[in-house]
Amino acid sequence: MKEILQTIILNLVDNKEAVEIKELEGEKSIIFEVKVAESDMGKVIGKQGKLAKSIRTVMKAVAGKEQKRITVEFIG
Repeated sequence: MKEILQTIILNLVDNKEAVEIKELEGEKSIIFEVKVAESDMGKVIGKQGKLAKSIRTVMKAVAGKEQKRITVEFIG
């Protein structure tokens, strides 16, 4: 799952070296903390948060196949 999220994020940002994705895994849930450069934060979140919401939706669909709950947090 981390690879899918990483692929999505890397295709959105300009500063690919600044991308960090931390995975915190519990019994039934996974939290991904996505850290990008300040200049790329707007590209990842999108207008009115629509792109961020879409990323979360895709990741929840992927996690649903594994019966896990997933949370994606964007850190500036």
